[in-house]
Amino acid sequence: MAILHIIKAPDPILKKRCAPVDRVDEDIRRVMDDMLETMYAAPGVGLAAPQIGIHKRIIVVDTSNPKGDRQPLRMANPEIVAASEDIVLREEGCLSFPDQYEEVERPATVRVRYLDHENEIREFDAEGLQAVCVQHEIDHLDGVLLVDHLSTLKRSIILRRMKKFKKAAVSA
Repeated sequence: MAILHIIKAPDPILKKRCAPVDRVDEDIRRVMDDMLETMYAAPGVGLAAPQIGIHKRIIVVDTSNPKGDRQPLRMANPEIVAASEDIVLREEGCLSFPDQYEEVERPATVRVRYLDHENEIREFDAEGLQAVCVQHEIDHLDGVLLVDHLSTLKRSIILRRMKKFKKAAVSA
């Protein structure tokens, strides 16, 4: 397994829609494992393949207690097949937007269908942080970013901060 570079916004690669995974094979499993290692090292609770420069519909999520047993989910071609009408407002962050946190409205619960790491079709119901995280990561697969859920003013402020952050990182 390897820790991979996480692409930071603004970067046009993050705005591209990802291609479906034909089948979860050894190469895709390796990507999933590397994504998990990268996510844990960041640290984060979710990561989508485009954040590491791979335009495949792959996400990993682990919202378990970091001090307890890990409960990673490796998902290819995840899709929300049902969502509650109840909406929650929850603060979100993103590994592609370091140190930026904003409140986003999303359905409180979702039902997700995906291919697991053994190429089996699975479904599960997510709620709370897990539901928010899965929706956030699926957004990445469609080229939708955290800032796309914000007002024009908030979006421009965060994108300016990110440009300064990237410029400072290059200068260092």
